[in-house]
Amino acid sequence: MLDLKLIQENFEEIKRRLASRGQSQVVADLEEVHRLANRMKSLGQQIQALRERRNRISEEVKKLKLQGQDVSSLIEESRKVGEEIAALEKESRELEEKLNTLLLRLPNLPHSSVPVGSSAEENVVVRVVGEPPVFDFAPLPHWDIGKNLGLLDFERAAKIAGSRFALYIGLGARLERALINFMLDLHTRENGFKEVLPPFIANAASLTGTGNLPKFAEDLFKLEGYDWYLIPTAEVPLTNIYRSEIIEGSTLPQRFVAYTPCFRSEAGSYGKDIRGLIRQHQFNKVEMMIFSLPEKSLEELEYMTSCAEKVLQRLGLAYRVVALCTGDLGFASGKTYDLEVWMPSRNGYLEISSCSDCFDFQARRAQIRFRREAKSRPEFVHTLNGSGLAVGRTVSAILENYQQKDGSVVIPDALRPYLDGLEVIRR
Repeated sequence: MLDLKLIQENFEEIKRRLASRGQSQVVADLEEVHRLANRMKSLGQQIQALRERRNRISEEVKKLKLQGQDVSSLIEESRKVGEEIAALEKESRELEEKLNTLLLRLPNLPHSSVPVGSSAEENVVVRVVGEPPVFDFAPLPHWDIGKNLGLLDFERAAKIAGSRFALYIGLGARLERALINFMLDLHTRENGFKEVLPPFIANAASLTGTGNLPKFAEDLFKLEGYDWYLIPTAEVPLTNIYRSEIIEGSTLPQRFVAYTPCFRSEAGSYGKDIRGLIRQHQFNKVEMMIFSLPEKSLEELEYMTSCAEKVLQRLGLAYRVVALCTGDLGFASGKTYDLEVWMPSRNGYLEISSCSDCFDFQARRAQIRFRREAKSRPEFVHTLNGSGLAVGRTVSAILENYQQKDGSVVIPDALRPYLDGLEVIRR
């Protein structure tokens, strides 16, 4: 959530930065926030003036009563003033409710270092790491490789649940589990993250805190009859660890990592990436989360991105780092780097991680604050999140990049200890 005071004091600057996201409705909502806030300020001034007037009348009534004079007209005037106050207070409450609803719909401000652009085509490649493999045969897509090796069964998954689900079998299931353990071990043993196993269900307050609600309700799976949702990412429970709490500043940064399944309706995405493991209703992910001091959060974003990169480097996968432009930023993000892995079936890159600095946007919504010293004024922390990595997409990248002419798949060296030394998956 954006700071209303910041909006009112820097309206034209805030409007310019939000307009760079390229969404006309966002600008319209901001202008309505500005108008409602001005009206509320005016109402507050009117209410204060009326209360002072009523107090003066009350003092006059007391004075005249002591003198034995008739005060009926003053009492009537006080009553009418009270009615005016009540009417204005009712209007103020209604405006405040509308204002809060609009504030929850406004996205985060793009940081000044974010490239301005209207779509993903204007994202900026920061660096390219590794060389894509060169094949002396026509490489297969991962869904065919997985089927041929008996690792993946999409037809039976569809029978069990429907489209956009996967059934991992045998070494396919072991490969997924090996990747989860490898990622968790790397982030906890080398990168300084503390492992968490959170609930896979979250309430509406938690999803509001991260920015998923109310704007993106259609992307979520809600449990019928409960104020519960299946989590779309571990970012939701991890961010809400400290909701409505004040953290000791000396403990920051705090870095957490969690494996969870993730559940997404993928509303509006039908027709895109419908085959394979790329865009599913349920998938596994290892998620990094950092609570940071405000002045350190951009440094933490660079560190988080490097931790995600380390996974790809250890697996020997070619990738690139992309800085998202203003028009491609996520709702809660103020600055984001995407990691895109090389996929032979696309002859191009595919997003496999997104590392974002949300600054104080989520902390303001979820009331997560810290104190620099015991008696200092609480401040909002900065929150960061990043995939470290999306596991199903990593499986697909390994199958495609390490496929051999005979149909087998070589296991990356980093994963072999997690698969009892297995070097190659064969038919």
